[in-house]
Amino acid sequence: MALANEPPRTLLLTGASRGIGHATVKRFGAAGWRVLTVSRHAFSEDCPWDGGKDNHIQLDLSDLDALPDAIAMIREKLPEGRLDAMVNNAAISPKTSDGGRLGVLETDLDVWRQVFAVNFFSVALLGRGLIGELTAAKGTILNVTSIAGARVHPFAGVAYATSKAALAALTREMAAEFGGRGVRVNAIAPGEIDTSILSPGTAELVEREIPMRRLGTPEEVAATIYFLCSGPASYVNGAEIHINGGQHV
Repeated sequence: MALANEPPRTLLLTGASRGIGHATVKRFGAAGWRVLTVSRHAFSEDCPWDGGKDNHIQLDLSDLDALPDAIAMIREKLPEGRLDAMVNNAAISPKTSDGGRLGVLETDLDVWRQVFAVNFFSVALLGRGLIGELTAAKGTILNVTSIAGARVHPFAGVAYATSKAALAALTREMAAEFGGRGVRVNAIAPGEIDTSILSPGTAELVEREIPMRRLGTPEEVAATIYFLCSGPASYVNGAEIHINGGQHV
């Protein structure tokens, strides 16, 4: 919690409208943080919080040409010139028309471009654009990767998986480059989390591949995000934390 004579700490969160993003808004809000959100959707009354409508920026992260104007809008919402944490949670994972996995042979160039724009390039551009505000706050960046970035997954398509692998590498690069500025950069790699976008067949995968024999919850993921953005994690930099019940072992 912020001290009485200090302004609240500020989080910038992409992909806030559901699932992990929704739980993260609630976790940081409960701790007294001010939350700025970025989403391609308008502010959702399904995920309300104090000041949410005024602190929401509607932006399609696949439109990289729109990012400079969006970054300027974010800066206007940071009158002290400080950003304590940025959580890059937004991602897309296109499927076939019947909900199946898109492999190399089925993925056209436009899909590759859209997925990498949202899942990878926007992260790099937001980090570069807001590095001054992050440095002023000695803040932190948290990237949401995936178990699919390190192994072939039955539901995640090739563009999604490779974009998440690239994001894990970007996390290491940013941690090395920004650490000298006092800005920590880490990642979490969720596995099967109980959200509205689970694929058919997940129940069988849980029994077959996850030692804990259950799905994770968005609240468990949000709690780890909060830890990595707070004081107890002050010497954690360049890490990628698995949140998958042991699925990766």
